[in-house]
Amino acid sequence: HWSIKPRLSTKKMKTVYNIIIADDHKMFVDGLRSILEQEDDLHIVHTTSTGEEVLKYLKINQNEQIDLLITDLNMPGMDGIALNKNIKKDFPGIKTLVISMLEDGAKIKSLTEDEVNGYLSKNAEQKELLKAIRQILLGENYFSTHIQSILIQSLTNSRKASEIRLTQREKEVLQLIAKEHTTQEIADMLFLSKHTIESYRKNLINKLEVRNLAGLTRYAIEHNMV
Repeated sequence: HWSIKPRLSTKKMKTVYNIIIADDHKMFVDGLRSILEQEDDLHIVHTTSTGEEVLKYLKINQNEQIDLLITDLNMPGMDGIALNKNIKKDFPGIKTLVISMLEDGAKIKSLTEDEVNGYLSKNAEQKELLKAIRQILLGENYFSTHIQSILIQSLTNSRKASEIRLTQREKEVLQLIAKEHTTQEIADMLFLSKHTIESYRKNLINKLEVRNLAGLTRYAIEHNMV
């Protein structure tokens, strides 16, 4: 006596999301795997330690439905920024979530410009990780509060930098200050009076919102003027 098991009644009609993980830290990948394997609707189809390998896998398995890529930022070869850019260009249906120890405003800004769907710190709790994944899979973006504040700060700084316009003469004075020339030496080099150079110095301190000569020097170095 035998019977055919009614498959439909035992099988949940649930969407299963396919995920790829790219990270060169094996312990992190193992930790992520153990979290995601507890969720019956999240399925890891591939893990790799490089961005190149992700693109290769996607090109070979074009018929496979991949819903989400979870990637680190720093990896050997292609980094997370370049990987995200390539995914959005060649596989626009795949959502991307960056999980990294790095909290660099400029890099996060660059990722958002390339339409990354989320960014989390590797210190995030398991609960937040799952919340981010589910939110992204449902079509929304997810950036933790902390990451949002870093991004806002970065946008403010870049706006400030673009608003500051130095004249050619101001740049010359700033470069010479950064090279540790005295007011008198700068005056002699530019054929100006010592008083004029002092005025330039005061104006530069106000304009660049720094406190002293060290601040001017730092500004010149940060903006590749020396």
